[in-house]
Amino acid sequence: MIGLTHYLMLSSILFSLGVLGVLLRRNLLIIFMSIELMLNSVNLAWVSIANFSNRLDGQIFVFFVITVAAAEAAVGLALIISIFRLKPTTHIDELNQLKG
Repeated sequence: MIGLTHYLMLSSILFSLGVLGVLLRRNLLIIFMSIELMLNSVNLAWVSIANFSNRLDGQIFVFFVITVAAAEAAVGLALIISIFRLKPTTHIDELNQLKG
């Protein structure tokens, strides 16, 4: 039987992969997807803890996090598209628009 430890280990592995993606990659889209992976790994941990403790609080809270993540994804992708239209690259090192 799959226990809580298995879900938490999977969640921590996914979160670690997301952190590595943010730290090591230089492509804006990959960084954005890594942040989404980190959010979803936390959701997995909360749902698994709520499921094994027979409480609905964690599962209800996950729906709010998913809603916020969807709004963040829409705003983030809109920003990435507008940056790409100004300068046709998604490489972080070549984007220096915020430098004064």
